[in-house]
Amino acid sequence: MDDALRAVADPTRRAILVLVRDREVSAGEIAERFPEISRPAVSQHLRTLAAARLVDVRRAGNRRFYRLRPEGLAEAVTFLETMWSASLSRLQHEAEQEEHAHTGDQDAKGSL
Repeated sequence: MDDALRAVADPTRRAILVLVRDREVSAGEIAERFPEISRPAVSQHLRTLAAARLVDVRRAGNRRFYRLRPEGLAEAVTFLETMWSASLSRLQHEAEQEEHAHTGDQDAKGSL
């Protein structure tokens, strides 16, 4: 999970993941989408994503094709969902307590 989270911390790598989310994309095509950075820098980003197991790499001759591995983010997603649901549960509990207290105040006023 740590490697995956470190990998997606970089905005260029997140943009690459979006690019390869729905289809296999060649390294050359990926590099063309990022003219502001060098091809070696794009290659380094792709190696980082592959090392974090966030993309699958397929070689065809001297070309490489990349595609998202959604399961690569599964552990991180589970962790984040757990953190989010715990916060939502606390918020729900506090809202229900506040509503109950408010309803109790209304009942007390109604009986006056």
